[in-house]
Amino acid sequence: MIGVVVPAHDEEAVLDACLQSLQVAATDPGLYGEPVRIVVALDACSDRSEDIALQRGVQTVRVDRRNVGAARSAGVDLALQAGARWLGFTDADSTVAPDWLVQQLRHAEGAQCDAVCGTVEVRQWGGYGLAVQQRYHAGYIDAPGHRHIHGANLGVSARAYCHVGGFAELRTGEDVALVGALEAAGLRIAWTNAPRVVTSARSHFRAPAGFGAHLAGLVVPALLTAGAAA
Repeated sequence: MIGVVVPAHDEEAVLDACLQSLQVAATDPGLYGEPVRIVVALDACSDRSEDIALQRGVQTVRVDRRNVGAARSAGVDLALQAGARWLGFTDADSTVAPDWLVQQLRHAEGAQCDAVCGTVEVRQWGGYGLAVQQRYHAGYIDAPGHRHIHGANLGVSARAYCHVGGFAELRTGEDVALVGALEAAGLRIAWTNAPRVVTSARSHFRAPAGFGAHLAGLVVPALLTAGAAA
Protein backbone atom coordinates (compact mmCIF):
# COMPACT_ATOMS: atom_id res chain seq x y z
CA MET A 1 0.00 0.00 0.00
CA ILE A 2 1.09 3.56 -0.75
CA GLY A 3 0.46 6.41 1.67
CA VAL A 4 0.16 10.04 0.61
CA VAL A 5 0.24 12.79 3.22
CA VAL A 6 -0.99 16.36 2.76
CA PRO A 7 -0.57 18.88 5.61
CA ALA A 8 -3.24 21.59 5.69
CA HIS A 9 -3.71 24.75 7.71
CA ASP A 10 -6.88 26.57 6.56
CA GLU A 11 -6.61 25.46 2.94
CA GLU A 12 -10.27 25.44 1.87
CA ALA A 13 -9.52 27.50 -1.25
CA VAL A 14 -7.09 24.99 -2.75
CA LEU A 15 -7.47 21.63 -1.00
CA ASP A 16 -10.14 20.15 -3.24
CA ALA A 17 -8.06 20.60 -6.40
CA CYS A 18 -5.10 18.98 -4.64
CA LEU A 19 -7.12 15.98 -3.50
CA GLN A 20 -8.78 15.56 -6.87
CA SER A 21 -5.35 15.35 -8.54
CA LEU A 22 -4.16 12.83 -5.95
CA GLN A 23 -7.19 10.64 -6.45
CA VAL A 24 -6.52 10.59 -10.18
CA ALA A 25 -2.88 9.68 -9.55
CA ALA A 26 -4.01 6.93 -7.17
CA THR A 27 -5.86 5.16 -10.00
CA ASP A 28 -3.07 5.29 -12.60
CA PRO A 29 -2.87 1.89 -14.35
CA GLY A 30 0.89 1.92 -13.75
CA LEU A 31 0.25 1.18 -10.07
CA TYR A 32 -1.27 -2.19 -11.06
CA GLY A 33 -4.09 -1.82 -8.57
CA GLU A 34 -1.94 -1.19 -5.52
CA PRO A 35 -4.12 0.71 -3.03
CA VAL A 36 -3.32 4.31 -2.11
CA ARG A 37 -4.36 5.88 1.17
CA ILE A 38 -4.51 9.68 1.22
CA VAL A 39 -4.24 11.36 4.62
CA VAL A 40 -4.89 15.06 5.20
CA ALA A 41 -3.21 16.29 8.37
CA LEU A 42 -5.42 19.17 9.55
CA ASP A 43 -3.23 21.49 11.58
CA ALA A 44 -5.19 24.07 13.61
CA CYS A 45 -7.78 24.41 10.86
CA SER A 46 -10.70 26.75 11.46
CA ASP A 47 -12.16 26.72 7.94
CA ARG A 48 -13.84 24.06 5.75
CA SER A 49 -10.68 22.05 5.07
CA GLU A 50 -11.94 19.06 7.07
CA ASP A 51 -15.32 19.08 5.31
CA ILE A 52 -13.61 19.16 1.92
CA ALA A 53 -11.36 16.24 2.83
CA LEU A 54 -14.30 14.20 4.12
CA GLN A 55 -16.34 14.95 1.01
CA ARG A 56 -13.45 13.56 -1.01
CA GLY A 57 -13.52 10.42 1.13
CA VAL A 58 -9.94 10.71 2.35
CA GLN A 59 -8.68 10.05 5.83
CA THR A 60 -7.97 12.96 8.17
CA VAL A 61 -6.05 13.50 11.36
CA ARG A 62 -6.24 16.61 13.53
CA VAL A 63 -3.32 18.30 15.21
CA ASP A 64 -3.16 21.72 16.84
CA ARG A 65 0.47 22.62 16.50
CA ARG A 66 0.82 25.13 13.65
CA ASN A 67 3.87 23.08 12.81
CA VAL A 68 4.17 21.48 9.40
CA GLY A 69 6.71 18.91 10.60
CA ALA A 70 4.34 17.71 13.30
CA ALA A 71 1.45 17.66 10.82
CA ARG A 72 3.31 15.59 8.25
CA SER A 73 4.49 13.24 11.00
CA ALA A 74 0.94 12.70 12.27
CA GLY A 75 -0.22 11.88 8.75
CA VAL A 76 2.62 9.44 8.24
CA ASP A 77 1.80 7.65 11.48
CA LEU A 78 -1.67 6.81 10.13
CA ALA A 79 -0.28 5.68 6.79
CA LEU A 80 2.30 3.44 8.46
CA GLN A 81 -0.31 1.94 10.76
CA ALA A 82 -2.28 1.00 7.65
CA GLY A 83 0.75 -0.77 6.21
CA ALA A 84 2.21 1.76 3.75
CA ARG A 85 5.46 0.67 2.09
CA TRP A 86 5.96 3.97 0.27
CA LEU A 87 5.16 7.52 1.39
CA GLY A 88 4.41 10.35 -1.01
CA PHE A 89 4.20 13.98 0.09
CA THR A 90 2.69 17.08 -1.46
CA ASP A 91 1.16 20.34 -0.25
CA ALA A 92 -2.44 21.51 -0.20
CA ASP A 93 -1.71 24.35 -2.63
CA SER A 94 -0.27 21.95 -5.20
CA THR A 95 -1.61 19.52 -7.79
CA VAL A 96 0.16 16.39 -8.94
CA ALA A 97 0.33 14.84 -12.39
CA PRO A 98 -1.72 11.69 -13.09
CA ASP A 99 1.45 9.58 -13.15
CA TRP A 100 3.05 11.26 -10.12
CA LEU A 101 3.12 8.16 -7.92
CA VAL A 102 4.07 5.91 -10.82
CA GLN A 103 7.05 8.12 -11.60
CA GLN A 104 8.16 8.21 -7.98
CA LEU A 105 8.10 4.43 -7.71
CA ARG A 106 9.68 3.94 -11.13
CA HIS A 107 12.66 6.09 -10.26
CA ALA A 108 13.02 4.67 -6.77
CA GLU A 109 12.94 1.09 -7.98
CA GLY A 110 14.88 1.64 -11.19
CA ALA A 111 17.78 3.33 -9.45
CA GLN A 112 17.39 1.30 -6.24
CA CYS A 113 16.84 4.48 -4.25
CA ASP A 114 15.24 5.03 -0.88
CA ALA A 115 13.77 8.45 -1.69
CA VAL A 116 12.77 10.61 -4.63
CA CYS A 117 13.13 14.40 -4.70
CA GLY A 118 11.12 16.03 -7.46
CA THR A 119 10.82 19.56 -8.80
CA VAL A 120 7.87 21.96 -8.83
CA GLU A 121 6.37 24.13 -11.52
CA VAL A 122 4.61 27.48 -11.17
CA ARG A 123 1.99 28.32 -13.82
CA GLN A 124 0.03 31.11 -12.16
CA TRP A 125 2.34 33.83 -10.87
CA GLY A 126 -0.33 36.06 -9.33
CA GLY A 127 1.11 39.41 -8.31
CA TYR A 128 4.71 38.53 -9.16
CA GLY A 129 6.00 40.41 -12.16
CA LEU A 130 8.21 39.31 -15.02
CA ALA A 131 11.43 40.32 -13.24
CA VAL A 132 10.73 37.94 -10.35
CA GLN A 133 9.80 35.14 -12.73
CA GLN A 134 13.01 35.59 -14.70
CA ARG A 135 15.12 35.62 -11.54
CA TYR A 136 13.40 32.49 -10.28
CA HIS A 137 13.92 30.57 -13.52
CA ALA A 138 17.56 31.69 -13.69
CA GLY A 139 18.26 29.99 -10.38
CA TYR A 140 16.04 26.92 -10.68
CA ILE A 141 16.95 23.62 -12.33
CA ASP A 142 13.94 21.69 -13.59
CA ALA A 143 15.94 18.75 -14.91
CA PRO A 144 17.36 15.40 -13.80
CA GLY A 145 20.17 15.81 -11.31
CA HIS A 146 18.76 18.94 -9.67
CA ARG A 147 19.31 19.40 -5.94
CA HIS A 148 16.01 21.02 -4.95
CA ILE A 149 14.00 19.73 -1.99
CA HIS A 150 10.26 20.33 -1.89
CA GLY A 151 7.73 18.95 0.57
CA ALA A 152 5.29 19.37 -2.32
CA ASN A 153 7.09 16.70 -4.36
CA LEU A 154 8.82 14.16 -2.19
CA GLY A 155 8.68 10.41 -1.80
CA VAL A 156 10.44 8.03 0.58
CA SER A 157 10.20 4.37 1.43
CA ALA A 158 8.60 3.57 4.76
CA ARG A 159 11.69 1.65 5.76
CA ALA A 160 14.01 4.60 5.13
CA TYR A 161 11.63 7.06 6.79
CA CYS A 162 11.53 5.00 9.97
CA HIS A 163 15.27 4.37 9.86
CA VAL A 164 16.06 8.10 10.20
CA GLY A 165 13.30 8.88 12.68
CA GLY A 166 10.86 10.65 10.35
CA PHE A 167 10.06 14.35 10.17
CA ALA A 168 11.42 16.67 12.80
CA GLU A 169 8.83 18.92 14.44
CA LEU A 170 9.87 22.06 12.59
CA ARG A 171 7.70 24.99 11.50
CA THR A 172 9.69 25.13 8.28
CA GLY A 173 12.44 23.12 6.60
CA GLU A 174 11.16 19.76 7.79
CA ASP A 175 11.55 18.39 4.26
CA VAL A 176 15.16 19.57 4.02
CA ALA A 177 15.92 18.09 7.44
CA LEU A 178 14.46 14.71 6.43
CA VAL A 179 16.45 14.53 3.21
CA GLY A 180 19.57 15.59 5.10
CA ALA A 181 19.01 12.76 7.56
CA LEU A 182 18.58 10.29 4.71
CA GLU A 183 21.83 11.43 3.12
CA ALA A 184 23.66 11.30 6.45
CA ALA A 185 22.49 7.72 6.87
CA GLY A 186 23.97 6.80 3.50
CA LEU A 187 20.62 6.16 1.85
CA ARG A 188 20.25 6.73 -1.87
CA ILE A 189 18.13 9.54 -3.32
CA ALA A 190 16.88 10.02 -6.87
CA TRP A 191 16.95 13.68 -7.96
CA THR A 192 14.52 13.79 -10.85
CA ASN A 193 11.97 16.07 -12.50
CA ALA A 194 9.87 13.19 -13.84
CA PRO A 195 7.20 13.26 -11.07
CA ARG A 196 5.43 16.51 -11.96
CA VAL A 197 3.83 18.89 -9.45
CA VAL A 198 2.32 22.32 -10.05
CA THR A 199 2.44 24.56 -7.01
CA SER A 200 1.18 28.03 -6.21
CA ALA A 201 3.02 31.34 -6.03
CA ARG A 202 0.78 32.71 -3.31
CA SER A 203 2.17 35.56 -1.28
CA HIS A 204 0.31 34.47 1.89
CA PHE A 205 2.47 31.41 2.41
CA ARG A 206 2.39 29.08 5.42
CA ALA A 207 6.01 28.01 5.97
CA PRO A 208 8.23 30.91 7.17
CA ALA A 209 11.18 29.78 5.05
CA GLY A 210 9.46 27.61 2.45
CA PHE A 211 8.84 27.97 -1.28
CA GLY A 212 6.53 30.96 -0.91
CA ALA A 213 9.09 32.75 1.24
CA HIS A 214 11.73 32.04 -1.39
CA LEU A 215 9.62 33.69 -4.07
CA ALA A 216 8.91 36.68 -1.85
CA GLY A 217 12.62 37.01 -1.25
CA LEU A 218 13.23 37.45 -4.97
CA VAL A 219 11.14 40.62 -5.17
CA VAL A 220 13.71 43.15 -3.93
CA PRO A 221 16.67 41.69 -5.88
CA ALA A 222 14.51 41.62 -9.01
CA LEU A 223 13.53 45.26 -8.52
CA LEU A 224 17.15 46.25 -7.98
CA THR A 225 18.20 44.40 -11.12
CA ALA A 226 15.42 46.00 -13.13
CA GLY A 227 16.36 49.43 -11.77
CA ALA A 228 20.00 48.96 -12.66
CA ALA A 229 19.09 47.87 -16.17
CA ALA A 230 16.93 50.96 -16.63
